[in-house]
Amino acid sequence: MEHRWYVLQTLSGHEARVKGLIEAGSRDNSKLAEKISEVLLPQEKIYEVKDGKKRSKIRSFLPGYILICVDLDAQVKDFINNTQSVIGFLGGKNPSPLRDDEVKRIVGRVKQDEDSERLDTVFRMGDTVKIIDGPFNNFSGLVEEVNEERMKIKVLVSIFGRQTPVEIDFVQAELVH
Repeated sequence: MEHRWYVLQTLSGHEARVKGLIEAGSRDNSKLAEKISEVLLPQEKIYEVKDGKKRSKIRSFLPGYILICVDLDAQVKDFINNTQSVIGFLGGKNPSPLRDDEVKRIVGRVKQDEDSERLDTVFRMGDTVKIIDGPFNNFSGLVEEVNEERMKIKVLVSIFGRQTPVEIDFVQAELVH
């Protein structure tokens, strides 16, 4: 048996469902279970700060695709292609497996993201923000710098007619639309 990694295209937003259906189907059929070794949904945990609140969520970094490690034969290909919400293998009728370096890069990123959270910030340099908390409450200014690691932004606010940089936490500001 030669298990190789292939890319499977799904309907966007149905990746987790397809993964569950394939895993359930392989549990119910011992021949499929031998041929399908792993189904991987490449996701990352991110958090974003909106309206002064930190929210955590899981996001697919390959939307519409999942990876499957499989010994591909006609029976397995037929089962997977007939799974609900599956569009098909990348490569069509004759899918080619991923190269080892591609698999290592994607699997490495998935393993890395399991251990850490990434910040998906709504703040960008040049944005206008209103400070909603702290000593500069109700001041508005332009974002001069974004520091995602420290979850802080530097905002230029006008104090006594002078542009003054003020460093605040993400939760202390909201975007002005």
